[in-house]
Amino acid sequence: MLNYKIYPNVEMGKGIVIDDFVIIGKPPKGKGPGEIKTIIGDNAVIRSHTVIYAGNRIGDNFQSGHHVTIRECNDIGNNVSIGTGSCIEHHVEIKDNVRIHSQAFIPEYSVLEESCWIGPNVVLTNAKYPRSKNVKENLKGPVVKENAKIGANSTILPGKIIGENSLVGAGTVVVKNVPDKSVVVGNPGKIIGSIGDIEEY
Repeated sequence: MLNYKIYPNVEMGKGIVIDDFVIIGKPPKGKGPGEIKTIIGDNAVIRSHTVIYAGNRIGDNFQSGHHVTIRECNDIGNNVSIGTGSCIEHHVEIKDNVRIHSQAFIPEYSVLEESCWIGPNVVLTNAKYPRSKNVKENLKGPVVKENAKIGANSTILPGKIIGENSLVGAGTVVVKNVPDKSVVVGNPGKIIGSIGDIEEY
């Protein structure tokens, strides 16, 4: 007996492991079952209580932890891992080799470039003035550039760019764009040096 649910119009690759109580292809509000195609590549491991909405395009070697929510219409590359309890909202771009740790929140219109690393309890934001008039029309997610690393419990404000090969220290609140190869810490986040100053980075 199968203890998971797969909706119509879900295309799945070879070698996929699906745990109990997983839901794949769940239609978003206003759409019917199977109305939007969902694609998952080869060799995925989808752990219990993960919910993947319809319209996602997910590459090979995907892994989810337990209780992961992935909303509709995201583009997720190869070798992506999303940790337990994390939430990925809709219309997010996640490129190859991205690692998202547990309890992270990635809002609409965020871009995570190749090989970036998102620590546990990291929160990206996309609404400059929540609850304001026309807020939904003005959402702008952060861009985390290639190979950037964001430490645990950090918060990234809407639309901010985290530069390539940069490091955001644990607990940092990023209120300005972070240049490439910079180290940023504190609240508000301040540049304290460059990656070249850190041993074994």
